[in-house]
Amino acid sequence: MDTVLEVIGWAGTILVVVSLTQSRVMRFRWLNLVGSLLATLYNGVIGIWPFFAMNLAISLINTYWIVRLNRERHDPGVYKVIPMDPEDPFLQHVLEVHASDIAAHQPDFASRALGTQRRATFLVTRGDEAVGVVAVRDEGGGTGLVELDWVKPRFRDFTPGEFVYRDSGALTAAGFRRVEIETRPELDRVYIRNVGFRTEGGRWVRDL
Repeated sequence: MDTVLEVIGWAGTILVVVSLTQSRVMRFRWLNLVGSLLATLYNGVIGIWPFFAMNLAISLINTYWIVRLNRERHDPGVYKVIPMDPEDPFLQHVLEVHASDIAAHQPDFASRALGTQRRATFLVTRGDEAVGVVAVRDEGGGTGLVELDWVKPRFRDFTPGEFVYRDSGALTAAGFRRVEIETRPELDRVYIRNVGFRTEGGRWVRDL
């Protein structure tokens, strides 16, 4: 029993420490919740009541935020989609600051549109914070090719890019009736399906 209890105590400690290394908000909350619950159990069994109370409070706080974040993740009142000029200085600043992360997910994306190609660019915000960018190249005939669908790592669990495709009306306002995404190894197929894309002719397509 003592060995099992020690394992529980150490597991809780390790999970809490690991949670603090996470950039993703939801992953941090879940790891911290499990770690604090194990720590609550451990301290309750051995009778260290101040630490029991502290970890119980942390568990309740984590539970509150997990419920709230899950409730907000599909709420168009929380995330806003703002059409931006592709050369807007603030947009270019966001793309420059996060260039290495963007390159890791979409290495063929160039922050500045080439030649005379028309690009519609959308900044996804949460409150006053920019959390993602979606860039769509006009291929004519009401069809757009998604060149970039990127979100900051800590918001990646919430897939706020979905609001560009679903709720904002931003794409139709920009003149698109259909958007396409080229198949590539790093593409998150689960996310793409969840926001309404289907496979057709070697590309992912979505009618608007």
